[in-house]
Order: sequence, then structure tokens, then C-alpha cells
Amino acid sequence: MRKIQIFCLLFFISCLNFAQGQECACCTVNHIQFDFWVGDWEVFNTKGDKIGENLIKKLEDNCIINENWQSVSGNSGNSYNYFDPKDSTWNQLWLSNDGTILKLKGELVNNKMILKSEPVSSKKQVYYNQITWSPNSDGSVSQIWETYNTEDLLLNTLFNGIYKRK
Repeated sequence: MRKIQIFCLLFFISCLNFAQGQECACCTVNHIQFDFWVGDWEVFNTKGDKIGENLIKKLEDNCIINENWQSVSGNSGNSYNYFDPKDSTWNQLWLSNDGTILKLKGELVNNKMILKSEPVSSKKQVYYNQITWSPNSDGSVSQIWETYNTEDLLLNTLFNGIYKRK
């Protein structure tokens, strides 16, 4: 019986040592660059009308930022955002209930997260999507989704929202 107790104690201590030795793979300075967007938000347009709610949370030991969007009109979507240390970029995969799939890549520039898509061809032109998130001094976050042509000329603003904490 005493041998079993000693074995259990040694096993417990070795498990503690192993757990303490584990590094947090996604706890780097780069992995927290987009944390200003994490929170439970009400989202408003620039006129002050509520257009939706968004819950942004960290998953998988801080390796994923998960977005759960619900508009007042019934549209919804989720995004999965992560920092890729192989190329030092932030990446987003957006999927919505209307079938929209958007893949973005970018980085933090002057305290703004700027992510862009690859060029997309339509019948009229070639363009890319760009979404910019900016933390504001009052704790809110601004998000602007725009499209640009291949000469970086602004074509359209698809979304301009202000996130306010609930």
C-alpha cells in the first residue's frame, strides 16, 4: 500500500512539473495585438442606429479570436482570427448565413488591424476587400469594410460600424 502511495505522489509531482514547464504557444506580444477587439459588443452605424451585436472571445489557449456576429436584420456570421508566426501575419476566415466566405490576411499598422483579401474578379472589375479595426480613445472600436481596385482606389464602403461594450 505504501508503494502505491509513493508512486501516486511521484506521478502527481511529475504531472505538476510537466504542466508548469509547458509554454503558452499563443501568449506572445504578436498574439495579443488584436485583443482590443475582444469583448461583448453592441454595434452601431455612424448615425448611431444599432445594427447588431458581436461577441468576440479567445479560444484554444489564446490561439484563436472567435467572432459571433448577429445583425438586427437577422444576418449572422462567425470569423476565426489567428496570428501565423510563419509569416508574421494575422488571418481571418469569415463565414456567414448568407453564404459569404471571406479570407483575409494582414497586420497591425499604426495601432490599426488591417486585413485584406486576395484580388476577386467580378464581371465588372477586379477588386480586393479590406477591413480595418481601430481602437478608439473611449474604449469603442471602429470597423470599416471597404473594396479597392487593383490600383488601390476606393470603390465602395460595405460596412462602417462602431463597437460599444455592453
